[in-house]
Amino acid sequence: MNARRHLIPVAATLATVLGATTLTACSTESAAAGDTGKFDVVASFYPMAFLAERIGGDHVHVTGLTEPGQEPHDLEISAKQTAQLQESDAVLYIKNLQPSVDDAVAQSGIPTKIDASSLTTLEEHGNEVGGHAAAHDEHGGHDEDEAGGKDPHIWLDPVKYAEVAKGVGAAFEKADPDHAADYQRNTEALVTELNELDTRFRTGLAGTRSKVFITTHAAFGYLAERYGLTEEAINGLDPESEPSAARIKDLEKMAEADGVTTVFYETLVSDKTAKTVAADAGLKTDVLDPIEGITSKSRGTDYFSVQEANLKALRTALGAK
Repeated sequence: MNARRHLIPVAATLATVLGATTLTACSTESAAAGDTGKFDVVASFYPMAFLAERIGGDHVHVTGLTEPGQEPHDLEISAKQTAQLQESDAVLYIKNLQPSVDDAVAQSGIPTKIDASSLTTLEEHGNEVGGHAAAHDEHGGHDEDEAGGKDPHIWLDPVKYAEVAKGVGAAFEKADPDHAADYQRNTEALVTELNELDTRFRTGLAGTRSKVFITTHAAFGYLAERYGLTEEAINGLDPESEPSAARIKDLEKMAEADGVTTVFYETLVSDKTAKTVAADAGLKTDVLDPIEGITSKSRGTDYFSVQEANLKALRTALGAK
């Protein structure tokens, strides 16, 4: 759609480099095709690409910057990807999640820049999030392990994700008014599905024996708060950070006190720490997917099916009735 896209040799080169980043049905064309004749959207990673594709439908061509299986936090934008960004109509990303994306967006002249974090409310989260964390605070909990920051994992809470979807839909309508009615209709349909998912989570986690779960990566704070749970993370918001010996010992004591059965890990990060903690504490391990990318190891083919798998895993671990 972008009239500036006319450098065919460059586009062809980018197609070779970025072709693997296409994600679902709407992105079957070469990721760096020339003038696609559609509203060209660059999405920073899977949760943003999913929104763009579901809301944009047949009117958009979506290019993902993060390859399936790549840890989004580690993404470094190449010069060719930066060029592709410059030639697109819109970019959809979460500010402060991927610094290299932030830099590229700031330096680009792209017409429509959509920061998903500005479409909902971000909160400060540490290693421990939820009602149980408040109880620990009252009794002088492990403060040295509570360093956190603005949590970007808004897509794991269906309610916040729906808020973002509404904002993305409005941005698409403004940037591409010829297809505004379709964007509005697609947004409403997606929000309805997310509301239904919220209901399933709320119902499915209402009567569990335990309310506390352990993860390797502090990605599920919003989800925990939404459904009355407590996330105890081995690491913080950075999935590659190393926990202290004191933190691990504390988690083992907490697991016994709160009837925790499972240590959750994710597919894009090593499970070594999770298995070590679980073995020491006599716990099981299972996958709780932060849905940062869909691969052959994912327990589903898209956001909704993986969230359903997450719900099932939580119900099992927490002893749902």
